[in-house]
Amino acid sequence: METLTNLLSAIEGVVWGPLMLVLLLGVGVYLQIGLKVMPIRKLGMGFKLLWQGRESREGAEGEVSPFNALMTSLSATIGTGNIAGVATAIFLGGPGAVFWMWITALVGMATKFAEAVLAVRYREVDEAGDHVGGPMYYIRNGLGKKWKWLGGAFALFGAVAAFGIGNTVQSNSVADGLEQSLNLPHWFTGLVIMVLAGAVILGGIKRIAKVAGKLVPIMAVSYILCGLLVLIINLDQVGSALGMIFTHAFTPISAAGGFAGAAVAKAIQFGVARGVFSNEAGLGSAPIAHAAAQTKNPVRQGLIAMLGTFIDTIVVCSITALAILTTAWTSGETGAALTSLSFNEALPGVGQYVVSFALAVFAFTTILGWAFYGEKCFEYLFGVASIKYYRVVYILAIFVGSVLPLGFVWLLASVFNAMMAIPNLIALALLSPIVFKLTKDYFEGKEVLPGEALEHDKP
Repeated sequence: METLTNLLSAIEGVVWGPLMLVLLLGVGVYLQIGLKVMPIRKLGMGFKLLWQGRESREGAEGEVSPFNALMTSLSATIGTGNIAGVATAIFLGGPGAVFWMWITALVGMATKFAEAVLAVRYREVDEAGDHVGGPMYYIRNGLGKKWKWLGGAFALFGAVAAFGIGNTVQSNSVADGLEQSLNLPHWFTGLVIMVLAGAVILGGIKRIAKVAGKLVPIMAVSYILCGLLVLIINLDQVGSALGMIFTHAFTPISAAGGFAGAAVAKAIQFGVARGVFSNEAGLGSAPIAHAAAQTKNPVRQGLIAMLGTFIDTIVVCSITALAILTTAWTSGETGAALTSLSFNEALPGVGQYVVSFALAVFAFTTILGWAFYGEKCFEYLFGVASIKYYRVVYILAIFVGSVLPLGFVWLLASVFNAMMAIPNLIALALLSPIVFKLTKDYFEGKEVLPGEALEHDKP
């Protein structure tokens, strides 16, 4: 295990090095400029379209409503990254890491918009009659057969990455949190999550979307309200916390209490890495869910999709970060334990249970969302018939993840996140002219067709 851990650590140092940061931020900035900052300017329109797309339409092309497509996407992104990931970023990179999480989110809105536009534009209907899409399809159908290998690489990394970011990391973090707050053994928590998640996952995208459409809004609003209560209690510290975020985004911070100090490079590295882990902009996961939306217009779904990054990072992650920075960030704790301690300092006897419950629900829905992502990647590689086998292995992995060492699990997730992002970011850069043209056409009132209306160059 030690040899494997050292190998993965070495790989992580390369894949999350300067090249990845340049790719993630560079592609996001390029797309924002190419779109003339439209994702930020049209944020209100995105929320309006989201509200209009709440109900599924009988006979519409697609499996889930535009609203539930976003909820499925959010179910996969609002997870341990919002609780444990933010805390880890602050512990390793200092308060300045939060600033770089925000930057990642703002440029990531353009990335997420482009991903969803391309997912709907180049989606297909599979043998089971379901709409399928995502990076592997817009690489093959958008870039042509000579790029087919890149789509296959994304699908392979995505199918494996689902076991890290979307499965074992989630069950492990919940098991760890519930052991600390309720003294429940890891194996028991893993078993319960496995049984509950399995009952939903075996029902496919429609059942996953239905559960996500109910759970995600409730859990997100509840957590935000509790976080705001913590900030109200510590209102006199909020200004100081914001000051530290902006100051130490560009200047190093010295050691304080249990905090070891951090250079600016660390703030950027961990801010961007944990920001991407949380909102998944650039990974190529979310467009797999948006490809199943009941919509005939790729740009409309793109406007809804970009809200995922805003809600996840600018809203939910910021609540967690400010709660930590106004209370216990120099305690020496990290991960979910730091967030739990911060909430409990403001809400004694209650805060730790709020965080434990939120972590459990967030992680549960993330497991559901990533089950769909992983199986669609697996389907691309091995066909529709292979899905049932993937689901069984994925469900069993939930229990295994709950008893694995936490550090190793996070390391595995981090490496495969990066491996997913590379093919997707290359495709986004190469297909960006299509995104710009479709967006321009949409706002000029021209017809924009979805993938099933196009002739795909299938193998």
